[in-house]
Amino acid sequence: MNIILFGPPAAGKGTQAKRLVESRGLLQLSTGDMLRAARKSGTALGKKVAGIMDRGDLVSDEIVIALIEEQLDLNPHAAGFIFDGFPRTVPQAEALDGVLASRGKTLDGVIRLCVDDDALMARITKRFEEEGRKDDNPESFKVRLNNYNVQTAPLLPYYSAQGKLTEIDGMTSPDAVSASIAQVLDKNGNGNTVKKGFWARLFS
Repeated sequence: MNIILFGPPAAGKGTQAKRLVESRGLLQLSTGDMLRAARKSGTALGKKVAGIMDRGDLVSDEIVIALIEEQLDLNPHAAGFIFDGFPRTVPQAEALDGVLASRGKTLDGVIRLCVDDDALMARITKRFEEEGRKDDNPESFKVRLNNYNVQTAPLLPYYSAQGKLTEIDGMTSPDAVSASIAQVLDKNGNGNTVKKGFWARLFS
């Protein structure tokens, strides 16, 4: 099973991805983690990534796709993959479809954790005041949240048209969110295939 888990910063996407790794044996492919690991690897691709990052340039789609291909090939017997931080654009989504198809794989579903932006901002502001975490700075977080919303918006109709998009309430408790994700992923209780009925709802 291969899925994309969309969720804005601080919505608990990382927590849910970790639970899926533990409960279903999926591998989480985080763009950021892959780039950092490649930089340390010393491989030809890793050295190329290191040079780009050291210059402060953006890593191209081609390199990110190459890293994903590398992980798919290194883990041929994995139960499936969670794509985290990729794709962010329609061309990237199309490239991912191609990469999977070339290996006889498909993207089984796209799950979007929906949150209320105002409620999320209130949560972050409160946490910043109580804990003082730098990444919770409300003004910086507002920019990150807006960037996520802008980047994700074009992908929703793309995956809706494929019948692969569903959304769940990401503002409930972590356990409730996990239960909702499990309901989406399970079919007949075996968790091996996606129940198509859950993809029937389309979102604008």
